[in-house]
Amino acid sequence: MTNWQELEQRLFLRTFSRVPVTLVRGQGAWVWDDQGKRYLDFVGGWAVDSLGHCPPVVVEALEKQAHTLIQVSNQFYTIPQIELAQLLVQNSCLDRVFFCNSGAEAAEGAVKLARRYGKMRLGGAHEIITTHSSFHGRTLAMTAATGQSKFQEPYEPLPNGFINVEYNNVEVIKAATTAQTCGVMLEPIQGEGGVNMPHDSYLSEVESWCRERGILFILDEVQTGIGRTGTLFAYEQYDVEPDIMTLAKGLGSGVPIGAFLAKENVSLFSPGEHGSTFGGNPLVCAAAYATVKYIIDNGIVGRVKQVGRYCLSKLENLKRRFDFITDVRGRGLLIAVEFSDEGAQDVVMACLEKGLLVNQVKPNAIRLMPPLIIGENEVDEAAGILHSVFKERESRRL
Repeated sequence: MTNWQELEQRLFLRTFSRVPVTLVRGQGAWVWDDQGKRYLDFVGGWAVDSLGHCPPVVVEALEKQAHTLIQVSNQFYTIPQIELAQLLVQNSCLDRVFFCNSGAEAAEGAVKLARRYGKMRLGGAHEIITTHSSFHGRTLAMTAATGQSKFQEPYEPLPNGFINVEYNNVEVIKAATTAQTCGVMLEPIQGEGGVNMPHDSYLSEVESWCRERGILFILDEVQTGIGRTGTLFAYEQYDVEPDIMTLAKGLGSGVPIGAFLAKENVSLFSPGEHGSTFGGNPLVCAAAYATVKYIIDNGIVGRVKQVGRYCLSKLENLKRRFDFITDVRGRGLLIAVEFSDEGAQDVVMACLEKGLLVNQVKPNAIRLMPPLIIGENEVDEAAGILHSVFKERESRRL
């Protein structure tokens, strides 16, 4: 019998810290490993598996499109791409779309478009203000945009043009704004940074400042978009409208696709100034169209809001029970549980043993981002496993 984990150790670059389980099958909110053990998946492909594992509507769309047309270049028009673009534009505040293959590519494209705007409308302004604890991708430029030194230091010197400032503080954005600033790029909720929540007026204050200065307000919704927080896009909950927005993760419910959208007055690219060979190919667009249409037509965002509140209430009960839980935060089905010590990885491994998959987002915090189709029964089961893990942890601390 093949030892897949040993084989991976010999073949792969050491870029991932994997937990010792090899997953071979998934259905809904559940996955199975190569030993036949079943797990409740509250990682969801890092907030990717919007409709769960192997959702019939996406499988059907992929099968149909794979028998029809898989890939042609963007030299030609294709129907799935145009249908997906229309669906996103009709259900957002943006006017035009570009499709790519990942969130990092979407962020790169958004920054290129912002620089194009700065060159044409702002006298050559090219700097983007981002925030500490942000995450915008792992390309070299997006590493510079990401305000986390642990990602930046191994690759210095980094591309210039990015100013990292404190999150949740509009005054430091104002202070960092100069004649060279063409935009501010924020995550509505910082996912990879620890599910860090903005105060209620932060995004609207930043948007107002951008409008006052004539610079672009850019939202990275790679993790928060496509229903994850209880609305189709998180910006809807904060009474703001971005000039540019990035999407990826949940857009294809497991199929790799990214996108950035822009207002009409910002859409200044000319033919040849940006592009992608695989971006927006018929196969991925068919899957993404099926995903987004299903979410819209079946009221999934309302379900996320309801089940997310229920999940938060169960976790708050655990916080009251165990004094080493210092915080529970999040919105919809993007939630973090923070601890008083750096024991998050121990919690991840204990949950794994009991059949629950969770993610260490910080040394002292785990993140829950299950498929959007989970119900209260799955939340009860996850909460029960977490209670058992925390009870064992408490007994070891005494």
